[in-house]
Amino acid sequence: NKLVGVINSGGKTPHPGRGANLVHPTFGPVWATSHLGDEAVSFIGTDPEKNKQHAWKVVQTVPGQGGGSLFIKTHPKS
Repeated sequence: NKLVGVINSGGKTPHPGRGANLVHPTFGPVWATSHLGDEAVSFIGTDPEKNKQHAWKVVQTVPGQGGGSLFIKTHPKS
């Protein structure tokens, strides 16, 4: 394994859990992570081959629910 980047996720403390992987309609494959102690949910680009300009960067931050989310899941039909 090789460390490819260190990312400032834009929130206070990124949740250490797995987050969720999904395909964003604008930014391609992303990883979503919530934060402990604030409501931010950050989407981080994860495709350095087809979406190099967005890879390993926060591409979008949206408000979550209150003081931090513990889990994020995706729905396969959404």
